[in-house]
Amino acid sequence: MHEGELGLSDDDAERLIAQRFPELASVPVRRVHTTGTVNTIVRIGDDLAARFPLLPESEAVVRAESDALAELAEFSVIPSPQPHGVGEPTPEYPSAWSVQTWLPGEPASPVDHESSDPLALDVVAMVSALRAAPVRGRSFDGHGRGGTLTDHDEWVAECIGKGAHLLDADRVRRLWAELRELPSVGPDVMSHRDLTPFNLLVSQNRLSGVLDGGGFGPADRALDLVVCWHLFDERRRELIRSGLDVETAEWRRGAAWALQQAMGLVWYYERSNPPMSALGLSTMRRLLHDPELSAIG
Repeated sequence: MHEGELGLSDDDAERLIAQRFPELASVPVRRVHTTGTVNTIVRIGDDLAARFPLLPESEAVVRAESDALAELAEFSVIPSPQPHGVGEPTPEYPSAWSVQTWLPGEPASPVDHESSDPLALDVVAMVSALRAAPVRGRSFDGHGRGGTLTDHDEWVAECIGKGAHLLDADRVRRLWAELRELPSVGPDVMSHRDLTPFNLLVSQNRLSGVLDGGGFGPADRALDLVVCWHLFDERRRELIRSGLDVETAEWRRGAAWALQQAMGLVWYYERSNPPMSALGLSTMRRLLHDPELSAIG
């Protein structure tokens, strides 16, 4: 999917895990095939999983992600993985990596779960709990989504150009132009920062787990609203909007963050990860057909 990806055979993974965690040397390991774009996932027995970055990452970054994961688990009302340990970079695998607990469940689907009231209400409960977590004097770290919308103008323009064969580029440009200068609403709050369906686990039509919490931290309070367009139909979006008491400016900023993320998925993963590209397309269709957004863009 990415230029410069690290190779990792099953034997490599088993050896690295046994060297770093001798107590796990006799536990069977197996690769898990996912739609993920950042890590190779290897299960360790029934209760643990290793995350090996596809691109080299420093030990400091991976440890910071583990700390964020622990903080998310402390405040989330939905189960999330707990950190188990970090592996250091080696000549054999020149990236830090991590082990965390494994959660059962199936990833949410923007097709199968878009009309689920119970799932939408679970999202309300989760986002409310994350927003209530203490910021502890921190602010947005400047990486990725969650700061100033106009910082992403160049990226969005590139994505619109490269995805023009897949959707109505002129409509996307008009919508971004209307959303990009919306001011932030209030101070930063604690945010998951990547609430896509593939990071949400579902069991019996209820939210059973939230994954990929290594980015948990302060950000624009509108950022976690991306889940509304990534996953839900109009009625369920309004259910979440009401449950979180979201006003117009914040709601539309959430739509802007969803557009910024979805447009990248649309073209970047068109060939290398079709399910991820399909997610981007379904999100963009929701944005472009949303009655409120259609009226302004």
